[in-house]
Amino acid sequence: MGERKHSEPALDDIFLALSHPTRRRMLELLQDHPSCVTDLAGSFDLSLNVVSKHLKSLERAGLLARTREGRVHVLRSEPQALAPATAWLSRHLAMWQGALNSLESFIIRSKSQTPPP
Repeated sequence: MGERKHSEPALDDIFLALSHPTRRRMLELLQDHPSCVTDLAGSFDLSLNVVSKHLKSLERAGLLARTREGRVHVLRSEPQALAPATAWLSRHLAMWQGALNSLESFIIRSKSQTPPP
């Protein structure tokens, strides 16, 4: 099994981060403009500790960047970090579309070769 660079999020980290609806919503809220942690947390009925755990998952996946402005932590989404997941999904989508197209062709050929009862 190949080792990955420590600074490079694994595909598993990306899909794990996206697997939770709260984290997906956080990314949606940060999509248009950065936000401080407390403002973002105010959008959820969760404790600050739980919000922090969700944010750490997004950061580990590279989907979120945090900067500090004094004592305030400002968050912004990093949509380019989705590229590995997008590439993976695209490859598998193409494979499945090809397989389903082949199946459809086979079914159509089979029906045209079967004599009516």
